[in-house]
Amino acid sequence: MDLSVGTQLPPFVRETGLENWNRFAAVMDEFVPHHMDDEAGKKSGMPGAFGMGNLQSSYMHNLIRDWMGENGRIKNFTIQWQNVNLKDTIVSAKGRISSVEEADGGKLVSLDLWTEDNNDRMLATGTAKVLLAA
Repeated sequence: MDLSVGTQLPPFVRETGLENWNRFAAVMDEFVPHHMDDEAGKKSGMPGAFGMGNLQSSYMHNLIRDWMGENGRIKNFTIQWQNVNLKDTIVSAKGRISSVEEADGGKLVSLDLWTEDNNDRMLATGTAKVLLAA
């Protein structure tokens, strides 16, 4: 595994829309009308229904887990939401290594993270620190 600063993580990509949001809502018990109904989304000032913010967090976690495999542990995670996930878009979670330090038990890797849609809209930004076992 290349742990050089600036190395990009392989993206985690998902098509999103009502079907995805409904499954996520079932797991999170988050059946909120503006996530399921276009008219409710419009009443919230959006063009229609929109995805859950925590789904962006989930996509970032999937990105990290896929990259680090069984050898790592997420030590710290932050997220800031920028824009809503609109219906019928493709969302990509991406990341890059920002620093690597020696640590007890392995290497502490800092990551810059973000999600964006296929319309070049930044949906969320974040950071994580991951401990990779020696």
